[in-house]
Amino acid sequence: MSLSLLLLISGIILFAAYKIYGSFVYKRFGLDDSRKAPSHLLRDGVDYEPSKPIVVLGHHFASIAGAGPIVGPIIAVTFGWVPAVIWILVGGIFFGAVHDLGSMAASLRTEGKSIGIIIKNQIGAKGKQLFVIFSFSTLILVIGVFSDIIAKTFVANPGVASASILFIFLAVAFGYVNRWVGNKTTSFVLLTVVGVILMYFFVYLGTQLPFVLDYKIWILALLGYAFLASVTPVSLLLQPRDYLNSYLLYGMMIAAVAGVVVANPQIEMSTQVQASSESLGYVFPVLFVTIACGAISGFHSLVASGTTSKQLDKESDAKIVGFGGMLIESFLAIISVGAVVVLSRTEYMERLSGEGPVALFSTGLGGMISALGISETFAVGFVALTVSAFALTTLDTCTRLARFTLQEYFEDMPQPAAKVLATNRYLSTTVVVILSVLLLASGEFSTLWPIFGSANQLLAALALLTIAVWLIKKNIPATFVTIPMFFMFTVTLASLGLFAWKNYQEKGYVLAVIAALLFVLAISLIFLAFKSLKSEVKEPAKAL
Repeated sequence: MSLSLLLLISGIILFAAYKIYGSFVYKRFGLDDSRKAPSHLLRDGVDYEPSKPIVVLGHHFASIAGAGPIVGPIIAVTFGWVPAVIWILVGGIFFGAVHDLGSMAASLRTEGKSIGIIIKNQIGAKGKQLFVIFSFSTLILVIGVFSDIIAKTFVANPGVASASILFIFLAVAFGYVNRWVGNKTTSFVLLTVVGVILMYFFVYLGTQLPFVLDYKIWILALLGYAFLASVTPVSLLLQPRDYLNSYLLYGMMIAAVAGVVVANPQIEMSTQVQASSESLGYVFPVLFVTIACGAISGFHSLVASGTTSKQLDKESDAKIVGFGGMLIESFLAIISVGAVVVLSRTEYMERLSGEGPVALFSTGLGGMISALGISETFAVGFVALTVSAFALTTLDTCTRLARFTLQEYFEDMPQPAAKVLATNRYLSTTVVVILSVLLLASGEFSTLWPIFGSANQLLAALALLTIAVWLIKKNIPATFVTIPMFFMFTVTLASLGLFAWKNYQEKGYVLAVIAALLFVLAISLIFLAFKSLKSEVKEPAKAL
């Protein structure tokens, strides 16, 4: 079988799913443009800012993608490429896209608030407190880990650092000029063309002007940038940077598909399925935790309800941004699998352990892109730079999301200090950055990171639970949400149970306790959700 055929079939399936199932899901959520979006009702020029759907899609896609749909699928091929592809397609369409659009829809109907506030409204204050503490801790962990990854990347590849800095200045200039020209379509298109050309030029310029700094200085610089990205009006930095960066990823994907068509490589890896892996564990539940971005990822619910819902110009934009953005990511995950299935299984396993997933992806995809007549060295470097650029996107988005989460946790508390923390974005962002610095200084982020996969999928299960309760209370059939919800809870609880037991046996007591606590958290929120639904059913009887 040729890789071109795999990409063609996957692309057709995903496009058909968007047109058919996407329309069904969109109608079930009851979105319509007769209601004003929160971006208009609460417009403040900082967080709430109505924007063009293509701009919001760029921000959303750049934020949810990161390195997730590259690293996860490549590692998961350890179990076999066939189950990886099936889970990406089935998970992306029936799980992830429903999860992302549902999170966005529920947020649109809750003043653009995050999943934590939606949980409070639908399940109760205790549920909100548990979820917010959990999601905030997860975001701090992500900020710490990605700061470390990006700093090490910048030290090893100063050219990538230079290009990334140039991207930031370009984004600010783009944001200011876009505000000046207003909503004129012609001006925006011209501005986009100029911005994308400059961005690709900066890829080359970065290799010619390497910027060298020490690791610790990079950490401080990155967290300083994350602070600015969190408090600056979204239309001046975060949004234009993500929008322009999305063209890096679009360009990489288009070049990859074109390279595959020209080179027409064959799938060399066998279709054999491995039931277990010595390094990873059993295919169930590990496959469904390893491939998160690309199929379903709880982090998406934080982005969809945290930043994206505050930027949608109208409710109908949620379909292309939420459902469509997820399926584009699924196609990226298929391309990631394609980068390694042209190898034999033996060669894949050897190179995965020696090079790591990002390097394996870069060399594999770069080789295919070189079939277009581009230097293979440049192609590999371009792919690596694209991955690094999106890691930086994850960092700044997570900082803003952590700020939202912290503010929403304290917004109902009467104490003066809590009120200040809930309303002052500078103070709340400072708290986020300080906690991230403390985590990095302690070195515990590397110890805690292995549990992130399970924690992330628990986020997805809890978001689906919240969406299901929201729909049921509105008397809307929620089977299309509850089926993926039950599956994700099964996957998560099984994963956490195995993870806790494995670490207990290996005397990793801290991780074992955390896994057990997350298990209890999931059960507690399920109990609170059913209690909320039960009281909702009894309410009419009380009224009579």
